[in-house]
Amino acid sequence: MLPENIDPTDLRILERLQRDARISNVELAEAVHLSPSPCLARVRRLEAEGTIARYVTLLDPLKLGLTVSVFVQVRLEKQIESALERFEQAMRGRPEVMECYLMTGDSDYLIRIVVPDVQALERFIVDFLSRVPGVGNIKSSFALKQVKYQTALPLPVPAARRAARKGHRK
Repeated sequence: MLPENIDPTDLRILERLQRDARISNVELAEAVHLSPSPCLARVRRLEAEGTIARYVTLLDPLKLGLTVSVFVQVRLEKQIESALERFEQAMRGRPEVMECYLMTGDSDYLIRIVVPDVQALERFIVDFLSRVPGVGNIKSSFALKQVKYQTALPLPVPAARRAARKGHRK
């Protein structure tokens, strides 16, 4: 369920910006059937409310020599608040750590790291991760192939577009 402050026009704006954050306001306004001024006002409101968190550039890790992508499961010795906070702070400070999640199940954390080679992975695990206070167990799995990578969130399709798609299928 969407918050009350997000309407179908906002969804169209967000959907378009997720695909191309560099689109000009004039092009965006045209794509979502608004004039430029109200379109810009909506974008600024979405930014101010935090719905649009930030704009980024997605880089190809392989073209930058970051060829090893690894998922690391970490179990802490104790799952107490201070240990969790200490571990999370340590992960936030490492550029190799792309994502870090507190999990349910066998592991306490799932981390995705990207490094240039196996030696860099070894240094990360041996010289850093194994020395983080409270770490009890570390398991890693190499990603052999990236099947899907998507940053765009699955936004609900506005009713008008849904109706148009149904009519288009006939």
